[in-house]
Amino acid sequence: MTGTVRLLRALAAAGAALLAVTAAAPVAAARPEPKAPPQFVDLRSVDPTIITEMRYTTAHNFMGEPVDGYRQPVCILTRPAARALRTAQRSLLRQGYSLKVYDCYRPQRSVDHFVRWAEDLDDQTMKGEFFPSVDKTRLFEDGYIAEKSGHSRGSTVDLTLVKLPALPTRPYVPGEKLAPCYGPKGERFPDNSVDMGTGYDCFDTLSHTDDPRVRGAQRANRQFLKETLTGLGFVNLAEEWWHFTYKPELFPETYFDFPVARRSVAGH
Repeated sequence: MTGTVRLLRALAAAGAALLAVTAAAPVAAARPEPKAPPQFVDLRSVDPTIITEMRYTTAHNFMGEPVDGYRQPVCILTRPAARALRTAQRSLLRQGYSLKVYDCYRPQRSVDHFVRWAEDLDDQTMKGEFFPSVDKTRLFEDGYIAEKSGHSRGSTVDLTLVKLPALPTRPYVPGEKLAPCYGPKGERFPDNSVDMGTGYDCFDTLSHTDDPRVRGAQRANRQFLKETLTGLGFVNLAEEWWHFTYKPELFPETYFDFPVARRSVAGH
């Protein structure tokens, strides 16, 4: 027997042994995705008339890309918060308006994505629209980005008002020229909402709900939204006109991480 033949047979035997070991090894089961507790619901199952524009499933947000954990454009909330929004919507419809939600429950993995983006000081892709006057080095110090978010507890929602009949909002085209989020309504990115003085997720003090520089119809629109919701148990975050939390929260100390997807609340 030649040396070459012996070598080939040895290699074949070694390969067969490796295959046998691999076949005998137990297959690791894929880790199942966490699901929402039964107290969470898809807002559409409670009130399908509320308009949804889930920004973090798209590239039109301050990072310029879809956010980790947002699998589908579905608004997930705790049931009491969703029911309170339904009550608000019924009142608004009679007055010719509709609610529009931008964000609802937010997984912890999404917040972690925000933090990674904020730490990457070279990524200035969306600065021209969402933080034109704020240095990215200050996003944590100024409170625009944090390692935890009330959204992850499930009773916080970002939303606005739309005058009916609702006109369509054109899709954002990645790479298009950006306009400052605090510019006049006709100059910033088009949105079918009423004029609130800034766009959604505008990292600027003009987004403070009661900023004295916001006057006239813009101020009236903010107060209309705030008064409608605070009368139903929602508390506004003073730094963001769009941010409201339903009180008392069902999960005031829990930060969930199930994905934003219909399957997370299937059967609820």
